[in-house]
Amino acid sequence: MQNKEVRHVLGISGGKDSAALAIYMKNLYPEMDIEFYTCDTGKELDETYQLIRNLESKLGVSIQKLYAKTADHDNPFDFYHNLYGGYLPSSNARWCTQKLKIEPFENYIGNTPVISYVGIRGDEEREGYISTKPHVQSIFPFRENIWSEEVISKVLKNENQHLLRVLYKDQLTNNLYQRAIDILKTPLSLSYIQSQKQRALMGLGIKEFNHVVFQSLKESSFPISLVDNFPLLNNEEILIRDDIFRILKESGVGVPAYYEEIPYEINGQTGKYNRSRSGCFFCFFQRKIEWVWLYEQNPAKFFLAMEYEKDGYTWMQDERLEELINPDRIKQIKEDFLLKQQTAVKNHRSNKLIDILDAEEEGCAACFI
Repeated sequence: MQNKEVRHVLGISGGKDSAALAIYMKNLYPEMDIEFYTCDTGKELDETYQLIRNLESKLGVSIQKLYAKTADHDNPFDFYHNLYGGYLPSSNARWCTQKLKIEPFENYIGNTPVISYVGIRGDEEREGYISTKPHVQSIFPFRENIWSEEVISKVLKNENQHLLRVLYKDQLTNNLYQRAIDILKTPLSLSYIQSQKQRALMGLGIKEFNHVVFQSLKESSFPISLVDNFPLLNNEEILIRDDIFRILKESGVGVPAYYEEIPYEINGQTGKYNRSRSGCFFCFFQRKIEWVWLYEQNPAKFFLAMEYEKDGYTWMQDERLEELINPDRIKQIKEDFLLKQQTAVKNHRSNKLIDILDAEEEGCAACFI
């Protein structure tokens, strides 16, 4: 059973990965008391809100809606936009993430020890948003390594060698244990870095590695030290992008409509575009082709985004939205993206927008996972 001193939480961003993680965790670990939440900026796409409703219906759960500390839950973004004198957020000044995502989350959890489940996939190389609060610990169920960089760094430090040897004694056969000793006795250095040691130990068994990490944290300040048992220790699955779409479809929750590829004609050729992310409809991380998608597929939202540029600030450093929708400019953007698609095919890569741009990995993980 879970220790009631620890809260287990899972944030729904509106993107495919966090939605699939909610389904995955609910199906595999129904005994876990997981709290589902979403941070509502008031500026999400309609498809995002529909995805949240679908999850609540199919999973039979209630997803807690979190809002920034303003009197107006419908327009928290506008409140802070006005507070900052019309200054729009950017990759260098993400006040939207801080005020509309991170602060509501940290207010929600308070000071209780929390294990937060994050939907970063096994085919991604990133950590995502990690809270700076010491009582919050992130776990990544889709990855081979479910632990955060902070945990691995603490567990594999050189002075922990004796403890790890003792713990591995109960996990491995004699032959594998001798290999573990060889790995453990090699100290971390510039020529033998942490990731190498981690991979070597995981190569002896993922479950065994997880159990050793879990036991080694018992005297630590990490929230998981308060948990008596942890069912994810025995899970060796690694889930990638195709698995995410499969989970969404098979569950009946469905894939958000903005992921659907839509064909466009340019110079007698056919390209395809779609939105590659969740998050606000005017997100500054959008690429040019995604802004074109928004203009052509949801013009009402596009013109709302354009209204924000009247204060003199722009969503993109090099181009205003009114310039982007010039027919010649749209044609150029589509031509450029079609060329990227064709190049991807020649290089035996996917021609999908989300693969070519890898937008999720460049964006803000607090919004896009």
